[in-house]
Amino acid sequence: MRVDIYRRAESNQQFSYLAVPAGRVIPEEATNTDWETEARAIEMGEKAEQVSQYEIPRPEQQIAEKGYAITSVNGAANGSGGKP
Repeated sequence: MRVDIYRRAESNQQFSYLAVPAGRVIPEEATNTDWETEARAIEMGEKAEQVSQYEIPRPEQQIAEKGYAITSVNGAANGSGGKP
């Protein structure tokens, strides 16, 4: 599955990340925040437990349940953008 990744700034120079199936719009319940495009059409494995560089836990399960996947508040990526 390919996903588009969006990010938003949180406190302490951290970011939250949102994954949406590639080409789809951000679901209405998640549009109350200004999301910036981070990456487009990222390949996500069939049994991905986490899109590790964005610290999104169980992305496929979240997408199946809500139509999108998001980092948890407690697991927000660090100021380096969550990337190595």
